[in-house]
Amino acid sequence: MSDTPGEKAVHYERFDTDAGFQAAVDRLLGQDGRELRLFDPDLTALRLNAPGRIERLERFLQASRTRRLYVAVHDIDHVTKYCPRMMGLLARYAHAVQINRTQEEIRSVQDSFLVLDAMHYVRRPVAQFFRGAIGLNDENEALAMRARFGEIWSASFPAVAPTTLGL
Repeated sequence: MSDTPGEKAVHYERFDTDAGFQAAVDRLLGQDGRELRLFDPDLTALRLNAPGRIERLERFLQASRTRRLYVAVHDIDHVTKYCPRMMGLLARYAHAVQINRTQEEIRSVQDSFLVLDAMHYVRRPVAQFFRGAIGLNDENEALAMRARFGEIWSASFPAVAPTTLGL
């Protein structure tokens, strides 16, 4: 909580189901922000081929030319093979979206999180389970998660191109 007038109160809410996780992600995507950072081992739980999810991501990117989406993932197969809507979004917003693959030495990291600026987040401590939490206006935790994403990002490389090369 805050004593400063105009500052929003911290909101923290737990979830333990797929539906709770999806609702938390959608709620996070509805918040104001400029940079969305997303880390997940394979992106399957994020439903990046669902029309509603892609619409929310597109609205996020359309709100300003300065908005950015940074994605770090261990395995790119799911997004490249089973998420044509996400690949289309990447093609339309190649200037604002980057998908990196982690280097081998950090592939044992198995949590999953999204952090919007340094204020809001959704986190699952173990990516294979839906148990986790959403934090809104939680600058302390979100800033720590943003720093952690920076460490993961520095141990990754661009891996998904907006276009397919070849014949």
